Amino acid sequence: MQGSDAFVQNRQIQITGIFQQRGVIGFQKENKFIKGGYELNQKYIYLLALAHLSNDITIGALPAILPFFVSQYGMDYSSVAGLMFASCFLSSVVQPAFGWLADRKSRSWYMSLGVLLSGVTMGMAGLFSDYWTIFTVITLSGIGSAIFHPEAARMVNKVSGNKRGTALSIFSVGGNSGFAVGPMIAVASITALGMSGTTVLCFVGLIMAMILMALVPKMKAEIAQASVSEHIAATKNGGEEKAGKNDWKAFARLTLLIVCSSIVICGLRSFIPLYWVDVLGLSEAAAGSALTLLFTLGVVTTLIGGMMADKFGYLTIVRMSYVLLAPMVALLSQTTNAAIGYLLMVPIGLAMFSPFSSVVVLGQSYLARSIGFASGVTLGLSFSVGGVIVPLIGRFADSHGLTATMELLTMVAVLAALCSFVLPKPEKC
Repeated sequence: MQGSDAFVQNRQIQITGIFQQRGVIGFQKENKFIKGGYELNQKYIYLLALAHLSNDITIGALPAILPFFVSQYGMDYSSVAGLMFASCFLSSVVQPAFGWLADRKSRSWYMSLGVLLSGVTMGMAGLFSDYWTIFTVITLSGIGSAIFHPEAARMVNKVSGNKRGTALSIFSVGGNSGFAVGPMIAVASITALGMSGTTVLCFVGLIMAMILMALVPKMKAEIAQASVSEHIAATKNGGEEKAGKNDWKAFARLTLLIVCSSIVICGLRSFIPLYWVDVLGLSEAAAGSALTLLFTLGVVTTLIGGMMADKFGYLTIVRMSYVLLAPMVALLSQTTNAAIGYLLMVPIGLAMFSPFSSVVVLGQSYLARSIGFASGVTLGLSFSVGGVIVPLIGRFADSHGLTATMELLTMVAVLAALCSFVLPKPEKC
């Protein structure tokens, strides 16, 4: 036994020397061994969250830019809807592809490229008046966002230690904050500088890309050292690292849940303002405040949901959230009282956003050998499938009214809740 310990110690000294030669010095001072692995310095989680913020600022700015296209260039609603559809649809299609590529060989520069492409091309949108040129640069911006997300989510998984829910919720808060800040930046810049004000977004992307290029190599080196150290610790304790495996059946079930959830989220985002005006009898400004309240709660509840998932389990949070969501949407569909409508935004926001990081963690756990692909699907479908389905729901609303539409979304929410109970518990979750 003493001989084995001596071998492990000698091997650790050799590996530590190798990493010191490569510039990874002071690793053990900045990291500590915890049950389940090494937990890296949280500064990298916040770096990735900041990158997510920068990336999603540009995507979040698009809805605020569209009215200026209408007023300045005379676009109709079908034209601007085409720009939204192209951005969401193409992003969701290519995102899993880049996740698959990231799994084959980690390419950290994907993050820098994604942030740069997303910001610069969206920033160029205000420099052109030709519709198809604008369509092209916005499409490229969506592709840039798709390049960024899978590799960034893989990095979050690597630096999160045994707090994957908390880490992914912090990462997600960065993205949610980008969706909140993006419209404000876009409106302020265009108001001050005209349509060329969109170029401010170019600088957001450029600066963040340079930061990532400088800091990500060190982060990857520390991730590599953590993996080696964890292997040594496992060997010393008489254990072996078990290679992960892909459970495609479980991931297919999770994908169905994500599709149902996305339909509900996009449906509520699209029809709550109309419901406030046409059913509750409030103004357009009040309708906008309902969405502001809902997505402000989303920033907070995403973080809370991640911390709760680390304590109580990812499946538990997913099931509790979707069991709560269905009756809350049902209550909303039957209310004609504005005060009750605003109050319902609190539990609806909690149920919508708290399971987000848990869903991503489950996807990465089901596809333990294809974390990039899992991240691409879970992140991509969450924000896109519902957007593709919403036009069909709009036709249903034209025919049957908004109350019936909310009832339809309730049925989809019930289906999502049922899907959560057929999800198996991953081996390492």
